[in-house]
Amino acid sequence: MPGLLSSPVCLTVIWFLSWSLPPSRAQIWSDEVSDVQFGRLESNVTLACGKSQISVPVVWRHNHSSVSSWHQVTFNGSLVLFLVDQSAQGNYSCYDDSGLLLHSVILRLGYPPGLLSISCRVPNHTFVRCSWKDSVKTFLPAKYNTSFRGKEEKEPTKVCIVDSTNRRCVVEDPAFWQTIHTFGVTETNALGSQTSYRRIRLNELLKPDPPRSVFIEEVEGNPSKLWVTWKNPSSWPEDPLFPLRFHIRYRPQGSMHWSEMMTEENSIEIPDATPHHSNQVQVRARDDVNPESQWSEWSAPSFRTPWRADTTTHPSDDPDDIYLFSTPSETFTSKPHGVVQEDDGNLGLVILLVLFSIFILTTVLSLIFVIWMRQKRREHATKQELASMVKMKSIPI
Repeated sequence: MPGLLSSPVCLTVIWFLSWSLPPSRAQIWSDEVSDVQFGRLESNVTLACGKSQISVPVVWRHNHSSVSSWHQVTFNGSLVLFLVDQSAQGNYSCYDDSGLLLHSVILRLGYPPGLLSISCRVPNHTFVRCSWKDSVKTFLPAKYNTSFRGKEEKEPTKVCIVDSTNRRCVVEDPAFWQTIHTFGVTETNALGSQTSYRRIRLNELLKPDPPRSVFIEEVEGNPSKLWVTWKNPSSWPEDPLFPLRFHIRYRPQGSMHWSEMMTEENSIEIPDATPHHSNQVQVRARDDVNPESQWSEWSAPSFRTPWRADTTTHPSDDPDDIYLFSTPSETFTSKPHGVVQEDDGNLGLVILLVLFSIFILTTVLSLIFVIWMRQKRREHATKQELASMVKMKSIPI
């Protein structure tokens, strides 16, 4: 059998078949190499037609179409793309003058990494959560390497568990006794790398999560008291060595002014809740040992109306039980707001009418008095004239 394959007749047949194949079949045996090349946006990019120098004319195609005429093909077959933008990405292929595929390459464009914006949270004493955002959109896949270490040079670098998808990492059991720590992130892509640093103080960044499961109960027999309970944040260790201090605020629903209380316990009695009205309560927490720590965010609002003797009537069904709150004077009234405004308007109108009536009456009386005085003067003058005439007649001529 080996002798048959090496016979002159068999070799002639194989040579004839290889030359008779169409160009599309011949590409299978060509030196075709697929590759990925990265380039920087808004710059010139050169694509080589394979690894070896090409001495024959070549034709370039972009996504199976002819490349733009303003791009340049060099003497060695390379393609130069000028000031590329996103539309220049895709599959590039070079062919010889017979249509044989010589090389193909996938072009991806973007930018090298820039400085990152880093933020860190410390929800408890046992771990630090840091995240970062791009200051430059690179459009390219990247890898992230992180470091976390204290100020002391002898302290080993802490391992930070990286979540590249969400761009964050978690450091477990940080050295809280160290005053300053440095967190670093190195972003690397095909066009370069960049390292960003953030110096942090764990004691100042310590900020618990909000308290959870806030529950309000009415105190039977007392229409102005409420009993509030809550649980520590789920991320806070249940250890007496890490106590929390709680800040409670409450107000009648609709008011703008809060009343506040402090406690180290997980429950408290509100002694002056507003009767017959829904009261809003919120709780927040802070590390009780570290005075430089931050208060947590407020818990979600919780509402409850204190105990009432007659629980069959809803507050909104009885107008006398409706309490309204004005801003900023916090005036409480047992009448509907519209009625109060209407009564105030009627009272003002009555006062105006009374004043106007007094003014008219005073004016009329003044006129009558003036007319009466003038009449009296005229009568007095007439009497004097008559008396003078009588005297003159009685004098002898």
